[in-house]
Amino acid sequence: QPQLVESGGGLVQPGGSLRLSCTASGFTPETYAIGWFRQAPGKEREGLSCISGSGGQTYYGDVVQGRFTTLRGNAKNTVYLQMNNLKSEATAVYYCAARVGGSRERSCIRRFNGMNYWGKGTQVTVSS
Repeated sequence: QPQLVESGGGLVQPGGSLRLSCTASGFTPETYAIGWFRQAPGKEREGLSCISGSGGQTYYGDVVQGRFTTLRGNAKNTVYLQMNNLKSEATAVYYCAARVGGSRERSCIRRFNGMNYWGKGTQVTVSS
């Protein structure tokens, strides 16, 4: 059964950095795109980033404002979200999700739509 597990969340001061990890298991390598999302209490879920199955294509939501970077690790089954210059409004539960399928689903053409599998999330709190 395909599974996604997020890690790396925690408490960070405003202006600080954090790197989240999303580890995938049960997937065929390079056949899925990974998206990062977040949801704060009382707010809608926001799409943050997408990385293609090959790692060669990325897409970022406007909310990121150039401060986040997503990349695939050397092991290919791990995707990272590097977050810099964090602000208090970044406090949320962060989720990774996978989209599997044909060439369009493995790319970031569909941006944040059509995700098939979700992790359980990791809490990020930005506070002094």
